[in-house]
Amino acid sequence: MKRRLINKSPRWRKIPKDERYRAEAFLNAREKLCVAASARFLRMKGSQGHVWHLSDPEGDISALLLHSRSSLFPVFGKNNHVPGPRFLNRFLGKTPIHALQGLQQDADLLETLMENQGYFAEERIDYDLMSMDSTPKPEALKAGPAGLVLRPPAPSDGDGLFALQAAYEQEEVLPANAVFNPASSRLNIEHILSSEHILVAELDGQVVGKINTSAESFTRYQIGGVYVRPDCRGLGIGLRMTAVFAKNILSLGRGITLFVKKRNFAARTVYRKAGFSVLADYRITYY
Repeated sequence: MKRRLINKSPRWRKIPKDERYRAEAFLNAREKLCVAASARFLRMKGSQGHVWHLSDPEGDISALLLHSRSSLFPVFGKNNHVPGPRFLNRFLGKTPIHALQGLQQDADLLETLMENQGYFAEERIDYDLMSMDSTPKPEALKAGPAGLVLRPPAPSDGDGLFALQAAYEQEEVLPANAVFNPASSRLNIEHILSSEHILVAELDGQVVGKINTSAESFTRYQIGGVYVRPDCRGLGIGLRMTAVFAKNILSLGRGITLFVKKRNFAARTVYRKAGFSVLADYRITYY
């Protein structure tokens, strides 16, 4: 059944400090489908004003809407009818929103509401939301050229990893009309090196690929930053790098989630060959 907005009670409300555990339980139960939102929620402790909830007639939380770093994250559960947050008109009037992301059906609904408030999307990107919870496919762990080395980053990898990060952001991350900022990209790779799990692919003494975690929720990591130098593609490097990295993360007792652009056929093929399966349609909308 297609979801539609209605203007009847119940009403959206800010989550009280003493009820954050209820919001956490709601997200935890849907974790596979909302790792990005869950990760933001866990980093937002102490900012109750940035989380709103909707309760069903029994008083249980049935939907959440998170605001973090100029982005909105709708998590609407299984609702067929979601009332429009009445506060959103005031909120959007004073708080700039540059992006929203979530399941495609949730993003569709929130986009409609935001259009009613004068927000019109500049770009929509649709993704496959994928996951892995068991050992990668054995053949994927053996892919790639014989001289391929997969290892943790070394201090001498800084410039090579920055080049890969910069290329990744320009090719896969930035919206169509965005301007690439090298300084910001340098900070991003420094953050990854200091705070995330990362694996480096080396071939013939050169850094040719990387893969890293980009978010951590309750029991899962989100993978991001997967990039192989264009002149080294088609050799199986991305497949083996993904499979080995996934095996390492799974050995920590955590599941893995990622989202990949639907138009990126090559990457979607790599992830399926590694052992990932599609969970749902996902969307990021830029304003």
